[in-house]
Amino acid sequence: MNFQFLNHLNTPSDLRALAPQELPDLAKELRQYIINVVATKEGHLGASLGVVELTIALHYVFNTPTDLLIWDVGHQAYAHKILTDRKTVFHTNRQLNGISGFPKREESLYDTFGTGHASTSISAALGMALASKIKGDLNKQHVAVIGDASIAGGMAFEGLNHAGVSNANILVILNDNAIGIDPSVGALKQYLTQVKTGIQTHDNIFEALNFNYSGPINGHDVFSLITELERLKTIKGPKFLHVITTKGKGLKQAEENQVVYHAPGKFDALTGDILPKVTTAQPPKYQDVFGHTLVELAHKNERIVGITPAMPTGSSLKYMMATFPERAFDVGIAEQHAVTLAAGMATQNMIPYCAIYSTFLQRGYDQIIHDVALQNLPVIFCLDRAGLVGEDGATHHGVFDLAYLRCIPNLIIAAPRNEIALRNLLYTAQLGTLSNPIAIRYPRGRGTLTEWQVPFTEISIGKGTQLKKGEKVAVLSIGTMAQTVTEAIKNHSVSHYDMQFVKPLDTALLHDIFNTYNVIITVENGTIVGGFGSAIAEFKAAHAYPNTLKICGVPDVFIEHGTTAELMEKIGLSAAQLEQTIHGFLQA
Repeated sequence: MNFQFLNHLNTPSDLRALAPQELPDLAKELRQYIINVVATKEGHLGASLGVVELTIALHYVFNTPTDLLIWDVGHQAYAHKILTDRKTVFHTNRQLNGISGFPKREESLYDTFGTGHASTSISAALGMALASKIKGDLNKQHVAVIGDASIAGGMAFEGLNHAGVSNANILVILNDNAIGIDPSVGALKQYLTQVKTGIQTHDNIFEALNFNYSGPINGHDVFSLITELERLKTIKGPKFLHVITTKGKGLKQAEENQVVYHAPGKFDALTGDILPKVTTAQPPKYQDVFGHTLVELAHKNERIVGITPAMPTGSSLKYMMATFPERAFDVGIAEQHAVTLAAGMATQNMIPYCAIYSTFLQRGYDQIIHDVALQNLPVIFCLDRAGLVGEDGATHHGVFDLAYLRCIPNLIIAAPRNEIALRNLLYTAQLGTLSNPIAIRYPRGRGTLTEWQVPFTEISIGKGTQLKKGEKVAVLSIGTMAQTVTEAIKNHSVSHYDMQFVKPLDTALLHDIFNTYNVIITVENGTIVGGFGSAIAEFKAAHAYPNTLKICGVPDVFIEHGTTAELMEKIGLSAAQLEQTIHGFLQA
């Protein structure tokens, strides 16, 4: 497609050479360019469509990259990437060896801070602004663009609280579209709605924090944005601009169905309709196994409650919220609060299931230790997206949970090998027989079973299972890697054990294994350092076993983006590569 303006733009310097009256046409072209690429390559659509005019205005007014621009989360940074010398490679977005779906410092000077998790931009921008002040660079601008869902996160308030007394040259822009991935929640969302509708009854909260507040203004009026940004450039100290945008702007379906079109998959760029997917019976997504099972259990146990920090759709807690709205809570982007809220409920004899992506539970680590494990409260952590997650890349891979949880006393850690095992773990956790907190990890995507809603069976905590008996070599897997191992050893006489628990380990079974086999191979979709294999190595060392031990897992590097299959191949965890590893020991 011929783009009159966009074809000739590569950097913000090119953008600033345009006349102001040409910018609305550029906005249309930029929006269409994003739609064309994401329609076939997939990615995060709605957030970036909503900030096209804002992106143009920011790079038009500010002297980027000398002036520093930070995009919170990064879902909204596609237009930014296209305007900052990545237009010709934008089609590689989120693909193996392509550009990242999020801002990334190694990728461009214009990406001043890596942002994949939420609510970090204000703290980062303030750090940059204070550094500039110390160095005497008083004219440099520091701009943080944060969504209304992200500003409700505790870290954003910590940044606002400090910035308000710093006199630093920082501009916080609130991209207010009333939605993150799911609709925004909480009292702050209600407050912002009152501000937008003109029925605000209280003093402005941002002015109370010593910010020079302006807005709300129309985030799709590029002329109003430029005028206001030019004015704010002349004002020193902390400033706050409230901008109203529509997520998915410019694509009818994306505006009307903002949750689905946050990341819609492949769709028709002309009509906007999502392309039909396979209609034959498929195994369920693990998140749906969790969501439907929780509702099933909640019907029978009125003490069950569900909690998620801004992930009701992604975690499938939405089913619980629809069926038992008084017993299911979306607390917004507030992982620390979610964990301690669950702890508080557990003290009152409730049974809290805290559904959260593995990568985001990292943000509540202190609360897991002090508020849950130290008090030995039976909170049930349901860790979705555990292991490699694919195209979202390094900020979203859930590969650290086994390592960061394994060192915490009192905590049980389990990883089911399939959907039925997940159901049974969820069932066992609420029977009242556990006095400890438990973390249950499961991957992104679909399982392997079409018949999975079978009667529940109580799981024996800390017990593994032999799946296949062979000679000389024993493979110990954790979680859904059992399926990969099963494929890898189908033509070999190798024993295979599904350990299911990383903590406590099945020590009786391990003694039997180490006394029977010369070679032990562990396989996990998590970090080699500190993970399941490390636990087996510690057991081996503690009991002075001379056996050969090979640990297979995610190496000690940050894994970038690509399909999960590509990444597994890259780090040696595909079935074919595991077969080669095992075959080498059989031949030795």
